[in-house]
Amino acid sequence: MVNILAKLVLPLLALCHLPSGHAQRLVDYLATCNEIQSSISRASDVYFAGHPLYLKGVAHWASSSTQLSACVVEPGTPADIGVVLRIVGRNRTPFAVKGGGHTSNPGFSSTDGVHISMYRFSNVRYDASSQTAEIGAGLLWDDVYEALEPHNVNVLGGRVTGVGVAGFILGGGYSWKTNQYGLTVDTVTAFEVVKPTGEIEIVTQTSNPDLFFGLKGGMNNFGIVTKFTLRTFPQTQVWGGPTFFSFLSLSAVTEATAAFAATVTDPKASIITTYQFIGLQPSITLLMFYDGPTPPAGIFDDFLAIPHLVRNTRTRSFTDLVKSFPAQLTSGQRAAFHTASIVNYTTNFIEELVEETIHWGTSLTLGSGIFMSYSVEPFLPTIYSHNTGPSAFPFRRSTPFTPLDIFFGWALPTHDTVFHNAMRETISRLESVAISDGQTDILDEPLYPNYAIFDTPIERVYGSNLPALRQLKERVDPENVMGLAGGFKI
Repeated sequence: MVNILAKLVLPLLALCHLPSGHAQRLVDYLATCNEIQSSISRASDVYFAGHPLYLKGVAHWASSSTQLSACVVEPGTPADIGVVLRIVGRNRTPFAVKGGGHTSNPGFSSTDGVHISMYRFSNVRYDASSQTAEIGAGLLWDDVYEALEPHNVNVLGGRVTGVGVAGFILGGGYSWKTNQYGLTVDTVTAFEVVKPTGEIEIVTQTSNPDLFFGLKGGMNNFGIVTKFTLRTFPQTQVWGGPTFFSFLSLSAVTEATAAFAATVTDPKASIITTYQFIGLQPSITLLMFYDGPTPPAGIFDDFLAIPHLVRNTRTRSFTDLVKSFPAQLTSGQRAAFHTASIVNYTTNFIEELVEETIHWGTSLTLGSGIFMSYSVEPFLPTIYSHNTGPSAFPFRRSTPFTPLDIFFGWALPTHDTVFHNAMRETISRLESVAISDGQTDILDEPLYPNYAIFDTPIERVYGSNLPALRQLKERVDPENVMGLAGGFKI
């Protein structure tokens, strides 16, 4: 066994450039990897550094979220995930669970211990009788939409290409259809979860209401979800796509965005207005969506009248619409998201947001900054009225807050702290602007966990739900096995 470990340790040490003091820890992690390899079934595999599938297993959309682990486990069955959880729990080995790998928070789905990649959980099964779809935790939303398209139905999922299913749902999930049906967690009817003990359970509102509540927005605190069952909805062709504007259109787009947020009440209509700084000047990317082949006159007219650089809006399939958005242009950068919860996107607030875009874009471009963006995502005030029971997120639904999405991308790891601090500062500034605009309780609103930066206080995410979630955690995971994985820990 020692010789086997030595053969594995030496190349991994060279690959990771680990100091000699970390060698024993790595040997311990590799021993766990070998125990897993000898205990799982043939439906699953373990990959070590040097294997062609190792780097695929640890890779993330944001390079700053990628860590080199002792091994990659690709489980093929829920039972094998149970085996893995029992072993890492007994050995107290840190681990990670990666679905689509779209998180920008370092350590949330990566580790230097055992990295579990869920690629093999990739089935989509539509049940016409129950009007639901079973969706594997290893999928991207692109795959789900393509699979459901022949059935003329759809589910609530990611709004741009490349987003993974599992983290998106477990964080709550804002969709192009949220105005009509609520958050994605509001449409979940069942979770297949491997609990920290290794037990496999199908969790529904009736079978286990407490755990069902916890999984609806509670991230990875209660086990590893392998499959989601979601309600489906009829899907026709849709209208929309991206439009790109130069800095000359900043004021016009701002006025149109504020007017849309204040006056448009059609639940089928939605936008994301992104103010961005690339290179030496600001610009705008506008994503328009209408859940039907043709939008009624007047909804998007203000935007359509503004001079633009490039426009790709038309009637198309839902899958084609999602793939038309240029979200993958930032793939491979060091990156971070952060958020504030905004109720009113006033003209004043958006103008201040544009000033923040220009300020930080100008200063951070000199510090290896590649792409800085601020996305305004207005929803109707009724989006939290569609819930089918309590959920971990959001912890309150009385205020119609919507998540502001801030994204910074940069090149050099030596600048990580600079960019993280800048994101905290700009969010604090924008929260102050919102307070001056009348949103006096902004600091009490839930923060969307899929956008919140890694050190966001857990109270800002789960608020008044924390006592119930902590009691649930004690019952489901008394040995705190899931605490060995990253994420927002309750």
